[in-house]
This record gives sequence, C-alpha cells and structure tokens, in this order.
Amino acid sequence: MRALFSILFAVFTLTGCGVIYHSPSVNSVSRGDSKVRVIPMTAQNIMVANRASYHPKTLPAIFSQTAGTGRGMRGVGAGPEPALDQLTRPVGLETRIPPAVQPGPYRIGVGDVVLLATPQTGNTVEQLSGLLAAQNSRQGYTVQDDGAIAIPNVGRVNVSGMTLEEAEATLFQRLVENQIDPTFSLEIAEFHSKRVSVGGAVANPTVVPVTLTPRYLDEVLTAAGGVTTTDLDYASIRIYRDGTLYQIPLTELYSNASLQRIQLVDGDSVFVDTTYDLDLAQAYFTEQIRLAEYRQDARVSALNELTAEVNLRRANLDEARENYMTRLDLDSVDRDYVYLSGEVKTQSRYALPFDKVASLADALYDNGAGVPTRTGDVSQIYVLRGSDDPREFSAITAWRLDARNATNLIMATRFELRPNDIIFVAEQPVTKWNRVVDQIVPSLLTTSAASVIE
Repeated sequence: MRALFSILFAVFTLTGCGVIYHSPSVNSVSRGDSKVRVIPMTAQNIMVANRASYHPKTLPAIFSQTAGTGRGMRGVGAGPEPALDQLTRPVGLETRIPPAVQPGPYRIGVGDVVLLATPQTGNTVEQLSGLLAAQNSRQGYTVQDDGAIAIPNVGRVNVSGMTLEEAEATLFQRLVENQIDPTFSLEIAEFHSKRVSVGGAVANPTVVPVTLTPRYLDEVLTAAGGVTTTDLDYASIRIYRDGTLYQIPLTELYSNASLQRIQLVDGDSVFVDTTYDLDLAQAYFTEQIRLAEYRQDARVSALNELTAEVNLRRANLDEARENYMTRLDLDSVDRDYVYLSGEVKTQSRYALPFDKVASLADALYDNGAGVPTRTGDVSQIYVLRGSDDPREFSAITAWRLDARNATNLIMATRFELRPNDIIFVAEQPVTKWNRVVDQIVPSLLTTSAASVIE
C-alpha cells in the first residue's frame, strides 16, 4: 500500500510539473522576437480580422465556358421566279374549292420578332413623354433557327411552336427563376415564319405573311397588287395546298363574295392563271415545292454542321476540365490551405474554396468533422494567424472562440479564413488527466507488483 501511495503521489507531482505529459496549448507570451496575442472573437474583432487582404483562387475559364451555338444557320438565298407561257383558251373552267380550315391560334415560329415590354418608371417629364418611355422599355427579339430567343440576364428561351399565352407563361417562369421582375407584356412585332405565296397574273408577285388575324384570298390578291389580266372569262385562281390543286374561275370569284373570303393557311400557294393549261400552274407549284425542299435540305445540312461543331467544342471543354481535375487530385495545382490541429475529429488540412472566402465554420464542419465535445474544450477554439509584416515575422495573433454558449458559434460563420491559418482546439482538463493516467499507470502498476513480489 505504501508503494501504491508513493506511486500516486509521484503521478500527481509529475503531472503538475508537466514532466510526464505535454499537451499543446495557446499562451499569451512575449519573449524576445516571439509575440503571441490572444484576442477574443467578438463582432468588432471579427471585422478587424476580416480586413486582412485576400483574393481567393479562381477556377480556370474552361469551367465558365459553354459549347455555344456555333456560327448560326446559313441563309439559302432567293429562289427563281416562275416562268409562264401563252396557252390556248379553254372552253370552260371547273370550280374546285379548298375545304374550310381552322388553323387555331397563331404559333410563334422561326424568324418571327417578338416584342417584350417591361414597365418603365421615371420622373414626371419622362412619364409625360409616353413615346420615349415606350421605346426605352420595349425590346424586340428574333426567334432564331433553334426556336429560341436570347434575353440578357435570362439566357435562351425556347418559344417556337408556342402560342402567345404559352410563351408568356414560359417567360414568366424563367424571369422568376432568375429573380427578375416578371411584370411584362409580349406581342409579335414581325411575322416571318408563316407565309402565303402569290404569283401569276398579278401586279407584284409576293409572299404575304400569316399574322394573328386570318388571311383571306381577296386580301392576298390585293397585297400582290391585284389581278392584271383583262380577259376575266378565261382566268382562274389556282390554290395549291398539301399536295392538292384547287381552282376558282375569276368571274365566279368576283360574283360570289363568299369565295373571296376563303381562308388561307401557312404554306398555301396562290397562282393567277390566264389559260386553262394545268401544266403551267403545275410547273409553278412544282417550282415552289422544289424551292421549299432545297431550303429544307440546306437547313438540315446547316443543323448537322452546327451539331458537329458544338459536340467538338463540348468534347474539348470536357477534356480540359478532366485534365484540370486530375491535376487537382494529384496536388499539382497551386491551392490555399488552412490546417486543423488539436482536438478535432481528424487533424488535416482544409483547401480553401475557389472564387469565394471560407469561414471558420466551413473548415470545422467540412465533411461532418466538427469538434468532439467529449475531448475538446469548446471554450478554447483558436485561429492562429501569423503576421504578414516582415518586421514582425514571429508575431502571432490567436483569435479565440468561446463556444460554451452555443450562440457564439454564429461568430464562426462570420470569421473569414486566410491562407496558412491554423485552427487549434484545446483539450479538456479531464482529457489531459485521462491521457496521463493511460500513459503511466500501466507501467507503474507493473513496477508496484514487482516490488510487492520481492
């Protein structure tokens, strides 16, 4: 028993003297060139600490680039004008009227120009000048070949094939997603995607756009300058639609008002023929069909070329990004680090993120680390930061966080880390004592047992 008491007395004595076990701690000292200042983390002190100049590392530009949309679709130019021959007059003309159509609401197409109007606020003078304010708050966007419009701060929005109501709903959702005031109105300023062609014996052969309002036969003839033939008895209006040819004698057209109000739809071709030779009209429509096929083939070819170009760009970007990530895994990229020491879950280094500043809380709780409350002293959480001044190279500032009151952890979310900071968590007194006992008691007990035996 005397030996045991002697052993315990030696344990207490050696522990108090720090001979048996040395644990790291932070002390405010000033010895020669070494200067350590311990400063508590308060709202005011954190503002001072965060003033230290620091610019986070940035990701390479390849991570912000996109494959893009290439050079865009190429135009195919204008087609040839139809040729007409003088033919013999017919004995009579047959009337074949196209069936009635219900095209439904207008759907936005490629080439259309949509006008986006947003509210404009200003002073009284600007409000009185309504025209100027309207101009400043209205912006037109052309529907591009891929069916989308490009809006600044929003990106590309696909509206092709939509009604105005559907396009407004889509735009509203995109504006809300980008935290932009969704107050706007949408209208179609220019119609280019749907057209009716007019040729033959008219003053000005033309292409008439289909708009929000229906297009009728008399309107498109008027848009082409009217019929120029003087021999109405042997003239006819031929309408080509969906592979079928319809015919209306000109005399019957003028005598029957209902025929003048035949509704035309996108893709219709109207030909004013002055003879009964169907081959002439058929040649005109065949030419229109071939021109449409040529344009379609050119569009498909350009789209395939665009797709291949975008895929190549995307592959190059993916390869460059993978190479960078490989270098990052091999630790060959210059990074900024802080280091975790003391009573943390794992003593390690924490890489400061790209393009933003990390906080003390980010480093402590990264990957579920945190401070083990069983062994760590939450009242002594330090951020050790060396001085950047060469004249005070050995000066160290220890910013201390006392987290015994859990509300003080909010300070950890506000304290900004800098490269080479050391995060240190002290051990609890009972942890220190337990470790002393774990280290020396087994050997002392063995020595005591040997003494008793002797």
